Amino acid sequence: MTPLTPWHPSDLRLSIGTTMALLRALLRTARMARNTSRLAVGLPADDEVLLDAPDDRLGPALVSAGRGEYGAAAKLLATTRESAEWENRDRYTVRLAAFARSRPEWFDAWCSVSPHDPDALLVKAELAVCRGWESPARAELLRQVGPLISAAAAGDPRDPVPWRIALDHARGTNARHTEFELLWAEAVRRSSHHYGCHVSALQYLSAAWYGSHRECFDFAERAAQDALPGSLVQALPVRAAFAHLTEGGGAAVPRGRLDAAADLAIALSEEYADGDPWPAEVRNLLVYVLVRLERWEDALRELRRIGPYATSFPWDRVSGDPLGQFLVLRDGIRLEVASRRPLRARGRDLPHPRSGRGGRTGSGDH
Repeated sequence: MTPLTPWHPSDLRLSIGTTMALLRALLRTARMARNTSRLAVGLPADDEVLLDAPDDRLGPALVSAGRGEYGAAAKLLATTRESAEWENRDRYTVRLAAFARSRPEWFDAWCSVSPHDPDALLVKAELAVCRGWESPARAELLRQVGPLISAAAAGDPRDPVPWRIALDHARGTNARHTEFELLWAEAVRRSSHHYGCHVSALQYLSAAWYGSHRECFDFAERAAQDALPGSLVQALPVRAAFAHLTEGGGAAVPRGRLDAAADLAIALSEEYADGDPWPAEVRNLLVYVLVRLERWEDALRELRRIGPYATSFPWDRVSGDPLGQFLVLRDGIRLEVASRRPLRARGRDLPHPRSGRGGRTGSGDH
């Protein structure tokens, strides 16, 4: 007869521990299976999500440019200049310059017919700076495009967009702080709350370039405090949080400061309708930061506000397929939320919904 192995109390502890681990895994799987499909409510299907979808004004201009016709783009930018729509003008300039890089025929025709058109000059300057930024000889090439930026700035002295381009240009040419501050003064003199100019300044002050995380956050928080109601400038702190989370290095930023930046961006997002394309990039950026902070419930709510409007930034910073990255992350957020929700809850037994930081949600969380 085979002798019996002596039993020890630790065997029971091991057995119980293994059983409990299996039970926890089973419960997590059951929660995910039960909750994940329900959490898809309010989210568009994968094939309905668009990347960098143009708005109703830019879309026709891009279609016409695709046919080699520049008239619609010229009219669009002229309208933004005449009516001082500086935020729209900046967005449209960036998108039209990007399109001209891959489909230059329409833009070459525009410049040939109207070489001194202030709107064509603006796109030309943006295009030249973008090309310079991607060259291994970046600083050298960018210095050569300075006259193009000056020509764009002379096109309409009221326009802050050439000065946003000048700020990007200065960052790439290793401009000193004193030179950058002069450009910044020119920019805010024309539009004190221009979002694009503020983003360019924030990038210059980041730890990855010529500042630090502290300088970046200090600037972002001051600007957000002074921002107009509903202004995207209020999202600058969450951009500073993104820079800290992705660039690393430098002094640590307290978790409370990161959460405050996310909270401010959530409050801004709530001021816009769900599925509004205007704040789409800010909302996509906010989701990234919320995920890094493991605020899963908040991230899921923000996904519903995004609707079908995915943006290349910030997903192109972590993947060569930004739309695919967005969709994968969206599924991952649903799984995280599902695994944390109770398997069964009825009536008064339903727990209070909680934010991703563990506290009860306020009315603005719904």
